[in-house]
Amino acid sequence: MMTVQNVEFGTSAPTFRECPDSDLPEFAFIGRSNVGKSSLINRLSGRPGLAKVSPTPGHTKTLNFFNVDGRWSLVDLPGYGYAQKDAAARARFERLILDYLEHRESLAQAFVLIDSRHPPQAIDQEFVRWMLQVDVPFSLVLTKIDRVKPAELERHIGLFAKTFEELGLSPARAFRTSSETGVGRFELLQFIGETIREWEG
Repeated sequence: MMTVQNVEFGTSAPTFRECPDSDLPEFAFIGRSNVGKSSLINRLSGRPGLAKVSPTPGHTKTLNFFNVDGRWSLVDLPGYGYAQKDAAARARFERLILDYLEHRESLAQAFVLIDSRHPPQAIDQEFVRWMLQVDVPFSLVLTKIDRVKPAELERHIGLFAKTFEELGLSPARAFRTSSETGVGRFELLQFIGETIREWEG
């Protein structure tokens, strides 16, 4: 069974060029601002204060790297879709995210977080389409499932599947999670463990 014993902060990279050299597989977490990314990272790692939870959108402004048990890296990416007043800052964040996802050779899997309480948002669908176009390995992570009725959850997942169907593709793997109850943590860690074993060959 995949477990987490030790998590250490590595570095924060404000630009893609400042990303650390690494031979470990990286698992990146990204989603719209306020999707619950920090809470999920804290629950997954078992470290309540690892990622700072903020009520203010756009809190994460750098690529944050964490070493997990010396076997893999957890990477906390800035959220997308936050309407920054500063257009130059918004463009810089977008470039940082896209450069990392498209060009980081040690990226093993990206987890795209989706707020399960709402139907698919246009910005989420656009982001997923871009991920498919550049062939980035990714899975969907439905957050906050403790706050939505099961029937609504399934309806929202079904609507999102149409994004893939329109492109003639099978839907991406979707994990159902709750940072409050811990639902989905085991499944995510098991998937990470399987991916690491494939990475190690």
